[in-house]
Amino acid sequence: MTYRLCTMEKRYVIIFSVKVLFSYSALAFTIDFMVDRSTNRTEGGCEVKEVIYLDHAATSWPKPPAVGEAMLHALDVAGANPGRGSHRMAVQASRVLFDTRKVLSSLFGISNANDIALGSNTTEALNLAIQGCLREGDHVIATMAEHNSVRRPLEYMRRIRNVEVDYVPVNAAGDIDLVQLERLFRPNTRLVVCTHSSNLLGSILPIGEISLISRKYGATFLVDAAQSAGIMPVDVQQLGIDMLAFPGHKGLLGPQGTGGLYIAPELDLEPLLHGGTGSQSEAIQQPLVRPDRYEAGTPNTVGMAGLAAGVRHVMELTPEAIYKHEWELTQHMMQGLSSVAGIRMLGPELGQPRTGLVSFTVEGYDSAQLAFQLDRRYGIAVRSGFHCTPLAHESAGTTLSGAVRASVGYSTTSQEIDALIHAVNELTIPR
Repeated sequence: MTYRLCTMEKRYVIIFSVKVLFSYSALAFTIDFMVDRSTNRTEGGCEVKEVIYLDHAATSWPKPPAVGEAMLHALDVAGANPGRGSHRMAVQASRVLFDTRKVLSSLFGISNANDIALGSNTTEALNLAIQGCLREGDHVIATMAEHNSVRRPLEYMRRIRNVEVDYVPVNAAGDIDLVQLERLFRPNTRLVVCTHSSNLLGSILPIGEISLISRKYGATFLVDAAQSAGIMPVDVQQLGIDMLAFPGHKGLLGPQGTGGLYIAPELDLEPLLHGGTGSQSEAIQQPLVRPDRYEAGTPNTVGMAGLAAGVRHVMELTPEAIYKHEWELTQHMMQGLSSVAGIRMLGPELGQPRTGLVSFTVEGYDSAQLAFQLDRRYGIAVRSGFHCTPLAHESAGTTLSGAVRASVGYSTTSQEIDALIHAVNELTIPR
């Protein structure tokens, strides 16, 4: 993809032109967005820069063409409210949601598709799981690798329900001590929450072993699959997962505004939202039947159509192949960056399992400024800062500096990694 940039009022601006054709209305329109940006070359009177996108841990991009096609098709034929009528468009809309649940069930090894509550993102799913599960005075065990989407709901539960929370330490490589984890269990431990992979360190936590320990003490096991869903095999039955929160817009290759929560059939969570479901409208209480119990309000049917298309693409490629591709790219990145003076790469060592991200600091260089220069001078999109995971930064010793995170996706090439390596080397040459 290229960006065309022109000078306006003595500053550089970038103009995105997004053309969307709605076939049902034969209406086409263009949206132009403008943001500050410098450039390197001129073509046809306009400045042009190609984007090297290395921020897949935040949101995957570009999406497979089938995702956008499915969304436009849903707008055409399934633009009505699902479950709110018997006319053909309402039935089509309901079928979109049904198909999305079915394909997600196949990917995650879920036996009953109605055990998936569809929603807008992982954060919503985690809030449903945490707030819906915990009661007054309960005890929770989490890890220091958790995202704020786990930590903040837990702290909220601490304030309003007197919930007690213990965090298992994570070492610099992103590993936890299972013996130390087991020592934290109490008679009132209701919930164990664990990220499958750290969004800062890239480490993969031992979900299967943690599940066995949790079951030994009768605790419910919740997994945050924000960095693993679609990127590596995740089977809720094989791994003993009671609740699985997942995003649609990352490794599943769907659009933003999609995600969900798998809830084991034996669990009865208190709904996060109460309202219209299209079912049991005469009742004043939220329906008990799944998935309606956890899906109040009009759903994002169009987004879910895109999510289903993204998941199908993942299943065609296979999570195993995607993981292998991304792991090989991270190894290439780590080897290439190792020659940078003063660099420190976080997480597992070279050759060890990790998901498709590498976070790093360079001594004497501000992480935010380094990321800015990668974008401004080389067109390389990375993430800097604290990545919504302050406890992981505490474990890594980067609380003051933050870090630069480069994350790859299924479409990332080795040439793009070479460009990053070259850019970081060039930016950090002593002057």
